[in-house]
Amino acid sequence: MRHALFAGLFVLAITVPVLAQDAVKVDPKHYKVEFENSSVRVLRIKYGPHEKSVMHSHPASVAIFQTTGRVKFTYPGGKTEERDMTPGQAVWNPAVKHLPENLTDNDMEVILVELKTARRKPAAKKPGANTTTNSNKQ
Repeated sequence: MRHALFAGLFVLAITVPVLAQDAVKVDPKHYKVEFENSSVRVLRIKYGPHEKSVMHSHPASVAIFQTTGRVKFTYPGGKTEERDMTPGQAVWNPAVKHLPENLTDNDMEVILVELKTARRKPAAKKPGANTTTNSNKQ
């Protein structure tokens, strides 16, 4: 019984950090919320020279680079990708989970506009609409 309890606590201990993927929560040193409403969340992202983050996720977003730089993204499974950035450049990003790293000797700053999906209300039934079908109609 003690082994099962220990194993359960161990799994919980390694699972909780994986579930907490919001960049602002897992890496507040680099990510700050500048604005938020029901449609968007705007983050200011700042990395010092050669700083890296932790694995985290973002919904679909638009990144607007504020500085020149080169960043390395490591994705779950170990695949990596390097990207150059120039001030004023805007880039569309689908939802992603990654670990960014500033590859330069300079500070790196990005404004990230995260899009929130609108929650749809269930479609209202039309008054008097018959929701059953009768295959024996003539």
